[in-house]
Amino acid sequence: MITRVHSELSRYLRTETVGGALLLIAAATALLWVNSPWAASYLSMTEAVVAIPPLHLELTLADWAEDGLLAVFFFVAGLELKRELVVGELADRRRATLPVIAAIGGVVTPALIAAIVGFGISGMERGWAIPVATDIAFALAVLALTGSRIPAGARVFLLSLAVVDDLMAIVLIAVLFTTAVSLLWLLVAAGCFAGWAVGQRARIGTPWLYVPLALMSWYALHEAGVHPTLAGVALGLLTRVRPDPGERVAPATRLEHLFQPVSAGVCVPLFALFASGVPLNPTVFGELCTNRLALAVILGLLVGKPLGIFGMSWVAIRLGVATRPSGLGWRDMFALSVLGAIGFTVSLLVAELALADVADAELAKAAVLVTSMAASLAGSALLLRRGRVHQARRDARALEREQYGGTSDPPGGGSLRDHGGHRERRRSNGS
Repeated sequence: MITRVHSELSRYLRTETVGGALLLIAAATALLWVNSPWAASYLSMTEAVVAIPPLHLELTLADWAEDGLLAVFFFVAGLELKRELVVGELADRRRATLPVIAAIGGVVTPALIAAIVGFGISGMERGWAIPVATDIAFALAVLALTGSRIPAGARVFLLSLAVVDDLMAIVLIAVLFTTAVSLLWLLVAAGCFAGWAVGQRARIGTPWLYVPLALMSWYALHEAGVHPTLAGVALGLLTRVRPDPGERVAPATRLEHLFQPVSAGVCVPLFALFASGVPLNPTVFGELCTNRLALAVILGLLVGKPLGIFGMSWVAIRLGVATRPSGLGWRDMFALSVLGAIGFTVSLLVAELALADVADAELAKAAVLVTSMAASLAGSALLLRRGRVHQARRDARALEREQYGGTSDPPGGGSLRDHGGHRERRRSNGS
């Protein structure tokens, strides 16, 4: 009975709508809590120190959520990226071209906009990286909730785009937020990664090898001065994704199956709970409209992301270097590009890392939260409209099949629409 309940709970947490809902509930809880009369208790919770004296680790609960829990999230992201690169959409060069080009546009354009708008102000020497990432879980949850009638190619495109997008954000985190590096600890981390890779190659399956290596690699990167969440990405990318003959599933599939519910149901919501506690009042909303730091983040996400993703996709397809996903029109592509403006998890993390001033970090996080919500609402509205269009086309094709004895096309080609008893033939324009 307990096993069945656990299995059902895990399956439930793997659905994108549930993961996105938990993320929103945690963020809303943090916002309500910190803007309530009990705000002091929220601050006390986030600033409570949990120490491991033998390892000289003294981190607040907020730091443990940022450095520890997000390592699990990035591990799952690394597994997804490895799967996409080896056996998924990104394994085929022609199919991978469009999401890769779109992701590059979705990183470069918001970074440029943020850098231009915030040029010269304190913190923007690294703060321009805040709007570069798309939140995989949040964006896919919105798509699953409001884009169920959009062709399946939409999810594949958005997932591939977000994975490549986050990979570039991870590289930026490694480059921008690594200061004094301890070479010795970096070598220890490299040794752990090598041990993981050798274990995978030798087909060793015991957790007694991999759990200590994972914990040690995380600790080594932390001590080396590198953001420790990168350990999760590295281990995910080193995991085998092709099953051997007679092997039911590959290790990457098994680990993703195991850790994805933990990431979606525990790690990301708890991080959102600790990271989203931003005071919101008339003063903050006024600064969101006037402060250049806030405007850099807002315009980078809300303008730069859709412009970069859609613009680069349009150019790539028009030049013939990539093909549009089957069944998707330009308006569908634009709706998906708007979802790319949902920054949330990684953007909140970068805001924490990039801005030393607490007030600036809080303002940047408020900008990320407000913009991500605006992008999710705008994207949802566009997806719902496009879903109605696609459903109308499916209904029309079903009617045509009924009228013409099961054939998909009426005599003379085109599609048949009935308007008040008058038949009109119309050819699809791909919109």
